[in-house]
Amino acid sequence: MTTNVRTPWTAGLLAALVLVVSGVAVAAEAPPRLVSVSGSGEVKAQPDMASVTLGVEARNPSLAEARAQVNATVDRVLALTRDLKIDPKLVDSTRLQVQPEYRWDEKTSQQVLLGYLVSRQVDIELRDLDRLGALLEKAVSAGVNQVGGARLDSSRRKELEREALARAVEDARLNADALARAAGAKLGPVQSLSAAGAMPFRPMYAEKAMVAAAPPAGDAEQTYTPSEMKFTASVSAQYALLEP
Repeated sequence: MTTNVRTPWTAGLLAALVLVVSGVAVAAEAPPRLVSVSGSGEVKAQPDMASVTLGVEARNPSLAEARAQVNATVDRVLALTRDLKIDPKLVDSTRLQVQPEYRWDEKTSQQVLLGYLVSRQVDIELRDLDRLGALLEKAVSAGVNQVGGARLDSSRRKELEREALARAVEDARLNADALARAAGAKLGPVQSLSAAGAMPFRPMYAEKAMVAAAPPAGDAEQTYTPSEMKFTASVSAQYALLEP
């Protein structure tokens, strides 16, 4: 009768052989074949809302007088928003700045107070673009002396961003499929996917982006033509390459 006796030395040798065999098997395994691609997508849409900033500035030796002039104009602007039936929740008139102005007196080597510059801004979110012309023109008539171009936006922003991303993913898949076929392989499942995000392009109004400090002649309102908004997205992806 034969008895197998496994000494610590033989046990260690067997373990080492198992590791070597396993290492050879791992080394012999071919690395996965991948194709790396990028994709882009774009979605166009008409804007349906705008953000408008109306500014009022007044200079006066008296701080009280400068503040009173600015507040009177802002009150007229707020009345205008009510006349245009703009929701008060979409109107913010809390931004107020007061800046003293000085000149340097060479004789006394001191600063001399000239007066005060008081400025206030009214931020309006406009949900009806048909009222934009009336808002800008009548605001100037009310005394607003700083009007920036309308910043266009869409109430469907999230939906449009996701649509642009979906198109970018489809573009990446088509690019990967073209590369796979050119290489004589078959496109497998996606292995990794990352997105750079959807970036909106916000145009100003094409016809008139800024309003002058004086109202236009006559009662006719200016024509405002909104441009299309573009939402673009880009993605990077890796796909497996399979045998045809």
